[in-house]
Amino acid sequence: MSHINNAYETVIVFSLKSGEEAIATLLQKFKDLISSNGEIESVDEWGRRKLAYPIRKETEGHYVLFNFTSNAEFPAELDRIYKITDGVLRSLIVKKEG
Repeated sequence: MSHINNAYETVIVFSLKSGEEAIATLLQKFKDLISSNGEIESVDEWGRRKLAYPIRKETEGHYVLFNFTSNAEFPAELDRIYKITDGVLRSLIVKKEG
């Protein structure tokens, strides 16, 4: 039954170390990845925010919230890609209740 799409939201915190251009490149990479595996409903850029605690000696990050629909298998793959992508400090994927 993997053809049924579920609704998800994901927050990504990008590192500011590489600069605005690197953030824009990563943001586009994830927009393309999500749209090729599902459908993006909205992208909400929260921009530069202070982190609750330092991550890899950084105290600020660039936050982006995606709302999207995809099959049930895709979020695990998306999470794996987040973890191996330089420039992603933190990420969270949450399935939204129907």
